[in-house]
Amino acid sequence: MKRQKKRVHLVHPYLLNTTNPIKVNLIGAGGTGSSMLTNLARINHSLIALGHCGLQVTVFDPDDVQVPNLDRQLFSHGELGLNKAVALIGRINRFFGTDWKAVSERFEISEQGSDEQRQANITISCVDSIRARIAIADTLKTLDTSTHLRDGAWYWMDFGNGQHTGQVLLSTIGAVKQGTSKKFIPVDNLPFVTEGFSTLLENLPDDDIPSCSLAQALNKQDLFINTTLATMGASLLWSMLRKGILEYRGLFLNLIDFRSMPVPI
Repeated sequence: MKRQKKRVHLVHPYLLNTTNPIKVNLIGAGGTGSSMLTNLARINHSLIALGHCGLQVTVFDPDDVQVPNLDRQLFSHGELGLNKAVALIGRINRFFGTDWKAVSERFEISEQGSDEQRQANITISCVDSIRARIAIADTLKTLDTSTHLRDGAWYWMDFGNGQHTGQVLLSTIGAVKQGTSKKFIPVDNLPFVTEGFSTLLENLPDDDIPSCSLAQALNKQDLFINTTLATMGASLLWSMLRKGILEYRGLFLNLIDFRSMPVPI
């Protein structure tokens, strides 16, 4: 009996053998975003130790640190009133010696046109609402995906969660050219979460109204759902940059019964 070939995605070769740091935009510096930023710093440190050029990260978030953000998100009392992106980037740069950037505004391109800060090899979104995801998707579609540019936009990793459940999904921005393989079926296009998982989005909470207290925030999202998702998503990114081939594009997570289910290519 002939064995069926596995579907895989071959990562854009520039990310594996780059002459410049990989440009990463992180959208949202809340519960998941604050944890993911720390993971990105660890990935950067490890890549450089392995002879890679590492990452250059820009964080986008228009919100300031408030009392309900403490503990569940990675902020301290001394950072109350500061912009979230500025507070996190300042701390990361001091600890890891990086020169990463903070943008205290929304990621979506304004009516004035495109902004070079939005152009990145990998965009990671950690936002609360469906509206924000749709706006991010619309913005990503306007970016330059040219393969000959070192800042070509190629991937979008989206995080989303409810109180006890969540998911991480990797998409390509357009098609990423694939090589030929006798062993696998290379897949060049991984649809956006807004296109391939519309039913999932309809079932996600669309509530970006701030909580009035930490207790209220914990009733919306449990204490460890964000950090667990961030760790698993970072592991997917690490595998992507180290192995150069993906059999899975993400996962679904349920912390009530401690189950995770991978999403195959």
